[in-house]
Amino acid sequence: GETLWTMKIWLYLIVGLIMIPAMFGFSLGISETYMTILVKTLEWATLKIQKAHADEQTLKASPSNGLIQREDGSMEKELEELRRSRPKPLVGGDFSLSDCFYFSRRGIESIIEDEVTQRFTSEELVSWNLLTRTNNDFQYISLRLTLVYGLGIFVRYCILAPLRITLACIGLTWLVIGTSAVGILPNCRLRFLTFSWLSEWVHVMCYRICARGLSATILYHNRENKPKKGGICVANHTSPIDIVILCNDGCYAMVGQVHGGLMGVLQRAMVRSCPHVWFERAEMKDRHLVTKRLKDHVNDKTKLPILIFPEGTCVNNTSVMMFKKGSFEIGATIYPVAIKYDPKFGDAFWNSSKYSMVSYLLRMMTSWALVCNVWYLPAMHQQEGEDAVQFANRVKSAIAHQGGLLDLQWDGGLKRAKVKESFKEQQQKQYSSMVVGEDSSSNSD
Repeated sequence: GETLWTMKIWLYLIVGLIMIPAMFGFSLGISETYMTILVKTLEWATLKIQKAHADEQTLKASPSNGLIQREDGSMEKELEELRRSRPKPLVGGDFSLSDCFYFSRRGIESIIEDEVTQRFTSEELVSWNLLTRTNNDFQYISLRLTLVYGLGIFVRYCILAPLRITLACIGLTWLVIGTSAVGILPNCRLRFLTFSWLSEWVHVMCYRICARGLSATILYHNRENKPKKGGICVANHTSPIDIVILCNDGCYAMVGQVHGGLMGVLQRAMVRSCPHVWFERAEMKDRHLVTKRLKDHVNDKTKLPILIFPEGTCVNNTSVMMFKKGSFEIGATIYPVAIKYDPKFGDAFWNSSKYSMVSYLLRMMTSWALVCNVWYLPAMHQQEGEDAVQFANRVKSAIAHQGGLLDLQWDGGLKRAKVKESFKEQQQKQYSSMVVGEDSSSNSD
């Protein structure tokens, strides 16, 4: 009796105060009040910590949080600086022993802190946010701060976590039921008129419920540039939650590999009501087949825009890494989107080599909140004489600039793979052309 009554009250509160407002896209002000209290609490904690460590130098906030301050100059410019003391200008066949210092320095820099590995670790914070996992050097500062930290643990694990898990389960269950129900509508004029609207409404509604389950506060900018049907939306990738963030403001067709288990159940349900593009494992290796399926989708202007993350892996939201050129070879309109999370409220980065999906989601559900900005950039088209790689780099630079992220040329695949031999050869040929002459690369082929 008493337990059942408590469960009913719990569900009624969730449905009345959170689910129904989320379904129709409005708020009762509960989230805003929570965020106001949270911001004031974190500001107070920051002042306490700064006061306790006033004698220590405050860490400077930077996008890279790096130990090494690298120069942006090219190999030619840096070697020219080293050779400046030479009495005559460099000519073909010229070699200087001082060149060794350049390669030694770059090698030591890479050993201490390379530009790739640090993109797959959690972003360092300037000040502690009362989450132990983001502050390895936490020490006792004051009794009051310790009590607030203990209260925070109780709130996050005993109140927020059960609420968020309940909302996530309801959202995913409703997604399966809703999309399956839309998919079995009879083949008649009614389905033709309502299918698209119902499908989009069910998807957006479910994603909004899941977003509330993460206490997500999302600020969308430049909505006039939102992706349109028949196009491709490309965004920087930090976490699988990126999909929830973007689909909270509109519906997209997903592209990906067919999975088993719970993910497979969701994929099969979603594809019944929306033309998502799922591939079998063997098909993913067939590049021409993938390109053809994507072209067929974007050529149908009645279908939803495709959502693609060209980096191909999750990066810690401090930079944007190399975009794969596949989605830029199709010839469709590209709609760039920049996503930037605020690490002060929780670490949104999914380190898939360290945490499973379930572990990651539990970490997110026991964080303070999920706060992020989303910028819709103007549509971009491939210019005349521009190949797919150049187009991809131009889009990537625009996203990095808008989101305040570092623009890196490195392939995110280096997270699990070694550097390609072709890249090493490119560096060798570049130096060889400086020492032997411009024709060295052609003579060596």
